[in-house]
Amino acid sequence: MAALKGPGAAETHDGSKLRIGIIHARWNTTIIQALVEGTKKSLKAQGVKEENIVVESVPGAYELPLSVQRFYAASQVQGATSAVAGGVASMASGIGDLLGGSASQTDLQGSLQPKEPEKPTGDTALKHAFDAIIAIGVLIKGETMHFEYIADAVSHGLMRVQLDLGIPVIFGLLTVLNEGQGLARAGLQGGTGAEAKGHNHGEDWGNAAVELGVKRRAWTEGKLAS
Repeated sequence: MAALKGPGAAETHDGSKLRIGIIHARWNTTIIQALVEGTKKSLKAQGVKEENIVVESVPGAYELPLSVQRFYAASQVQGATSAVAGGVASMASGIGDLLGGSASQTDLQGSLQPKEPEKPTGDTALKHAFDAIIAIGVLIKGETMHFEYIADAVSHGLMRVQLDLGIPVIFGLLTVLNEGQGLARAGLQGGTGAEAKGHNHGEDWGNAAVELGVKRRAWTEGKLAS
């Protein structure tokens, strides 16, 4: 009998025009690294280009909500700066044309000759604000109430940031009772519990980021599924 638990089959979307942020804690690094790699794997499988996946780290899970907020703000600044730079370059070109950019007849004749195609700059990364951010952390229960307080605070914090910013913030926070459960959910050897065979949950988070990134763009344009 098939298990009822799980996200179901992932939808397929074209993520080639998306810019996705991944911000992760550094606590429990072995599990974190596997989750980040699983996330990137599924992002690329749906067309998100390597140069459009931006990864940042922070000390721990408690720092994730504020970091997601400022991470997104930084991407907005990049997008605005890129737009302004492009506009200035276009304006400068237009001014040159208005002023008679050719200083001599020789220059004018040269401008009429076929030109070689411009060489790519090598920077093909998108510069617009993130379409979605994936917040990744791993909390393992210890002997005190620390686990409960952090799990609750981060969960509510990420939801608040998501609603305040109006962008998808994918909940990549594992809250596990022991190391074996964490290893299992990162698809690593040594996992224990019902998921001991291992499934990397980062793959689900990457799929969710692409789906919501694409759908949010459509919703912004007033498009709804038929």
